[in-house]
Amino acid sequence: MRYRLLCGLLAVSSLWAQEGGAAKFDANSQQMQGMEQYIHEAWDTLSRSQTDCKSLADPKLTTKPVLYVPADGEIPASVQALEAQCGISVQRLPKVIAHIHDIDPHDLQQQGLLYLPNKYVVPGGRFNEMYGWDSYFIIRGLVRDGRLDLARGMIENFFYEIEHYGGVLNANRTYYFTRSQPPFLTSMVMSYYEAKPDKEWLRRAYGFAQRDYALWTHDPHLAGDTGLARYFDFGEGPVPEMGDDPTYYSQVSSYLLLHPYGDGAYTTMEAGNAVGPTFTYQVCGATRSEMNADKCAEAQKFRLTQDYYKGDRAMRESGFDISFRFGPFSGSTHHYAPVCLNSLLFKAESDMAQMATALGNTSEAQQWKARAADRKQKMNRYFWNAQKGMFFDYDFMQKKQSSYDYATTFYPLWTGWASAEQAKAVAANLSKFEKPGGIAMSDQITGVQWDLPYGWAPLQLITVEGLRKYGAKADADRVSQEFVSTVLENFGRDKTIREKYNVVTRTTDAQVAVGYKSNVVGFGWTNGVTLELLHGMNAGAKAASASGN
Repeated sequence: MRYRLLCGLLAVSSLWAQEGGAAKFDANSQQMQGMEQYIHEAWDTLSRSQTDCKSLADPKLTTKPVLYVPADGEIPASVQALEAQCGISVQRLPKVIAHIHDIDPHDLQQQGLLYLPNKYVVPGGRFNEMYGWDSYFIIRGLVRDGRLDLARGMIENFFYEIEHYGGVLNANRTYYFTRSQPPFLTSMVMSYYEAKPDKEWLRRAYGFAQRDYALWTHDPHLAGDTGLARYFDFGEGPVPEMGDDPTYYSQVSSYLLLHPYGDGAYTTMEAGNAVGPTFTYQVCGATRSEMNADKCAEAQKFRLTQDYYKGDRAMRESGFDISFRFGPFSGSTHHYAPVCLNSLLFKAESDMAQMATALGNTSEAQQWKARAADRKQKMNRYFWNAQKGMFFDYDFMQKKQSSYDYATTFYPLWTGWASAEQAKAVAANLSKFEKPGGIAMSDQITGVQWDLPYGWAPLQLITVEGLRKYGAKADADRVSQEFVSTVLENFGRDKTIREKYNVVTRTTDAQVAVGYKSNVVGFGWTNGVTLELLHGMNAGAKAASASGN
């Protein structure tokens, strides 16, 4: 597999040289070979299991590690032995869990890791656990690199989460008991199944996929009366995982004091409408924008509202933490039906129709197709903006479309529900997002990491594969070259691969003002996406060569 992958890298390197792409590497580039070796070895470097001590650490917390096992499960001897080997505590959860919110994390004396039976790949750095949507892009890379057993084990870990922890969690930590992440489970299943068909395994996967789907199609995950879904977290108040950045909510509060939003929707001086800490500020100047030290008002105490925290938590379920897409710091995420989430549910319905057909369940396949068709009709109604030629999220509270240009406009292309005319219009708007280093998340500089100037691996793959699906091959190849060459050039500088890139400067510089300020090394989904983009370009080059073009 490593030889086949290297051949693909070299073929694409030659293609870049022939077509004058952004990359400046010859077919024998040491950077190219070094990056291939780095990615291949990283699967093991980033692998974790509940049989070694390094898996138990949580850089986000300072407390002694605890490993929790299901209330109704046996504690394997190898896991029990970790108490002595690693100096941790192994405990049972206090109750059997049927739904994702059956346990309030605040009710546990200490937060900890949730046991999973199989080895898994973590993103890297502070993210030392198995994440929901990260894992899809990691699994794509594992399948491409021939690591099928590791990919299957990760998918089966999600089955275990559904069975014992109530659903696919944001990640396997107890403080994530209140939310999931974008529903990529059927995409994971199909990625593995297409590489290694196994009807009995697919039958088992189909049952778990149905249970995962149910979370998103019942209250409180319903977006008002739209018939679509929203992101929602069952918890209240500040999230525990920001423990390694205790300034975050204070910075949010400070910003909102100077930039009031929504008639006090996010901040209040009324204790009854707020949870979490109190922030005290002294406002100077005749207006909040005039910071004149000679005109300072009496110090005032502010708190963030319950509704803000609900939006903050829902934003984290979306995976896009943090942007200004749903108001400042996405504090109104739970008020929107998002393009990304509902496109993924359309794909889940389509995937399950395909699964049901493969399993001989014709009537169920028709039901899934009908659900997908119904969702498509509703998404067209609420998301499509013909005048702008793009898809926009829908604020079901205000009953209006968002006007925030965001790279999730490419999800309908990737999941295949956009019409040919819509896809052509979206592709015509590519310049809103395309930068020298690939696709930026938005056209807004807000100081947070999921807006301009940052580009993230998942959206590169979704954009490229979406464009390619609708025939925009030249655009897809160009974006692939831009992003992969950025990863490659930076790998040549510091011999690492990162979680995100500044696609304007084509560097790893992360000047994030508020929120997650680091640029983590690893990095699981960038590794996987890089392999897939290279494969897509190589396949295109071979097809062009075979046709004589």
